[in-house]
Amino acid sequence: MATIRLGDIAPDFKAETTQGTIQFHEWLGDSWGVLFSHPSDFTPVCTTELGTVANYFSEFQKRNVKVIALSVDGLESHHNWIKDIEETQNVTLQYPIIADENKEVANLYDMIHPNANDTFTVRSVFIIGADKKVKLILTYPASTGRNFDELLRVIDSLQLTANYSVATPANWKDGDDVVISPSIKDEDIPAKFPKGFNRIKYYLRLTPQPNK
Repeated sequence: MATIRLGDIAPDFKAETTQGTIQFHEWLGDSWGVLFSHPSDFTPVCTTELGTVANYFSEFQKRNVKVIALSVDGLESHHNWIKDIEETQNVTLQYPIIADENKEVANLYDMIHPNANDTFTVRSVFIIGADKKVKLILTYPASTGRNFDELLRVIDSLQLTANYSVATPANWKDGDDVVISPSIKDEDIPAKFPKGFNRIKYYLRLTPQPNK
């Protein structure tokens, strides 16, 4: 079982989901993707997480991001769990949950960590670009709910920095100033960043977000 690293092509797979059979890369199409796993169905923290993603579904759509969840339970269990999620979180679940009973996808994405739990998947998140490459990997313990505001913030940063020679500083949010790549010379900045820039150090130069 190979470890997945940033920049790797996200492994493709065929799987049964609550919205039918998918071929992962084909399902993604030209979209970005968020694949996030859950230890099992009917778990309290994950119930709140799937509800939160349903509430944020339009925000993912705005960013051309498809979301898909995974658990090692079966389709019947998933459909029953969805009823609970929709009832307790006051949402409608618009995205698929993969039924990974044989743990094929979990093993493909190295989601089973024996020292944490040798039976269930850990709670992993993979952000995948439109080029099918892995852009971010996060793994959470079972006791800590994921922060989906942070995932949207990271997607905003990834999509911005993919298109411009910039990076985003600590605690950056969409609309804040960004860091100009060190590879850009001072004299070349006006042509690339006509909004101006603030030269704090030769290696630290800030400019307004270029796509705003």
